[in-house]
Amino acid sequence: MVDIKFAYWIPNVSGGLVVSKIPQRTDWTYEYNAQLAQTAEEVGFEYALAQARFIASYGAEYQLEALTIVSALAPVTKKLKLIAAVHPGLWHPGVVAKIGSSIDFLSNGRFALNVVSGWFKDEFTIYGEPWLDHDERYRRSEEFIRVLKGMWTEEEFHFKGDFYRINGGWVKPKPITQPHPEIFQGGNSKAARRMAGRVSDWYFMNGNTIEGVREQIAEVSALARQEGRKIKFGLNSFIIVRDTEAEAHEVLRDIIAQADVEAVKGFGEAVKQAGASTRERDGMWANSSFEDLVQYNDGFRSGLIGTADQVADKIRQFYEVGVDLILGGFLHYSDDLPAFGRTVIPIVRELEANRRKADELVVV
Repeated sequence: MVDIKFAYWIPNVSGGLVVSKIPQRTDWTYEYNAQLAQTAEEVGFEYALAQARFIASYGAEYQLEALTIVSALAPVTKKLKLIAAVHPGLWHPGVVAKIGSSIDFLSNGRFALNVVSGWFKDEFTIYGEPWLDHDERYRRSEEFIRVLKGMWTEEEFHFKGDFYRINGGWVKPKPITQPHPEIFQGGNSKAARRMAGRVSDWYFMNGNTIEGVREQIAEVSALARQEGRKIKFGLNSFIIVRDTEAEAHEVLRDIIAQADVEAVKGFGEAVKQAGASTRERDGMWANSSFEDLVQYNDGFRSGLIGTADQVADKIRQFYEVGVDLILGGFLHYSDDLPAFGRTVIPIVRELEANRRKADELVVV
C-alpha cells in the first residue's frame, strides 16, 4: 500500500487560511514562504498548493500569483512537489502547458497543477471575460486538461473543441514528469465528479465527514472505472493540534468567535456562483454553514482537531475509506505546521506500519 501523503496550503495570499480577525503567526511574503517550504519538506510534507486569487476577497488583499510563487519556491526546495492553481478562462491551456513544462523541467519533475473551474465571478468580469454557467465552466476545464495532456505528451498536437483550438502545437522541453505533471481538480458537484472521472489524476474534496468522504470517493472512483481509469483523492482539512482536546476546540471557538462577519458573508454570497447554482444544488459550499465558511474550503468539517494521537487516528480513518492525501491549513503556520510534521506525521507512519504488519500476518 502507498502511504498517505501530506500537503499544505501555501499562504501566498494575505489573511491566512481563516476569515477571522484572530491573530495569526503567518505571512504571505516570498521570504516567509521560502522558509516555510524548506521546513515543510524537512518535517515530512510531500506537496504544497498555491492558491490563485486575482482581486481582494474575504480579506485576501495581497496575492502572489500561483505559478509565479511555485516557480520561485522550486530552486529553494529539494523534494517538495509544488502545485499551482490556475483558472481556465483567465489562462490559455497552451500557455500554461509551456509554463508548467518549464517549471517541471527546472525543478527536476516537481511541478503539478490544480485546475480550478472558478467560483468568484468578479475575477472574470473585471477582465472582461465571460462568466459561464456552472456546468459550462467544468466543460471548459475538461477541454483545458485535454489540451494540457496533449501538449505535454504529443510531438504535434491538434485539438478542436468548443472552447479551445490547437493547430499543431508543441512544447519543448517536455516535462520531466512522465507521462505528464499531475493534474488536480476540485468541486463537489455532479459535473465536477464526472469531469474528474474522465480526465483528472487527483480529485480534491472540501472538508467533510468520514461518511461524506466515503460517498464521494465511491462515486468518483466508479466514474473513473467506467473510463478505464483510476484517480487519487485529496481532502481539505484545517488542522488544530494542541496538548489536550479541550485546548484544540477552544482555539476553534476563538477563530469562529472572532470571524470577520462581513467578509464571511461576502464570501458566502460569492460562492453561490458555485455549489448552489448547480442543477442538483449539491456542489461546493451548497450546504455550508456560517461557521464552515470561516475556513473557506470547509476545513473544520474534516475534524482534524484535538491531540496529536486523536488527529493521527482520524487521518487513519480517512485513509481507510480511500483518502490518498491530506491538504492541511493552519492557524499559526510558523508553529503549527512544523509541530504537525514532527508529532502527527510520525504517529500516522507508525499506524501505517502496524497495519501493514497485521496485514502480512493475516496473509501468512
